[in-house]
Amino acid sequence: MTVPFPPVEPPASEWELGRLRPTPDDDLVGAGADLEPGTVLAAYRSGLFPMGLGPDGGRPLGWWSPQPRGVLEPRTFRERRSLRKARARFEIRVDTAFVDVVHRCADPEREGRWITDEIVEAYAALHRLGWAHSIETWREDRLVGGLYGIAIGGLFAGESMFHAERDASKVALAALVDLVRADGDLRRLIDVQWATEHLRGLGVAEWTRERYLEALGTALDAPPIRFG
Repeated sequence: MTVPFPPVEPPASEWELGRLRPTPDDDLVGAGADLEPGTVLAAYRSGLFPMGLGPDGGRPLGWWSPQPRGVLEPRTFRERRSLRKARARFEIRVDTAFVDVVHRCADPEREGRWITDEIVEAYAALHRLGWAHSIETWREDRLVGGLYGIAIGGLFAGESMFHAERDASKVALAALVDLVRADGDLRRLIDVQWATEHLRGLGVAEWTRERYLEALGTALDAPPIRFG
């Protein structure tokens, strides 16, 4: 399918997520609401993202604002020599297998699984509207890695990634960084929610919630990232 650009703005949410105020020591800000496109976009614009509170990410929905927040500034991305060499083994495609990428990220065998069928459907709807994107790693015409997330202005909010071959998800992240910094606009950000040891090795830093929310407004005002 052809992903629309610019994205199509959905009807506004009936929920006022922007009024939620986190406590200093809690990543969870609120619970409930829905996963309509307008609700999910309003959440990201307010610095929140959804993840279910029930088993394997089931309902009730939780709305999260981590303290601290994992953030990758494209200019700080660490592309080591081994990663540069790994790029040559794969083909990068964008938005050609979005739902497949989400399903692979939702593999029930993965530890900490949280992506439910409801999440898959919600982000597929956002993909059809032009807000959600997948960066895919292919080899010999097989999907072997990738990531997906939401792009609003100069923000890319990463949701999850997977790999079936070594370095495939790292190569997808490197390709995303290329897209985000394509025109050199330093206001753009990649939100990774929580920083892991693996992501820190690639240049992800931990920001206070206050710093992230301040930078978020600037990133949202930046020119939109082009995926086509």
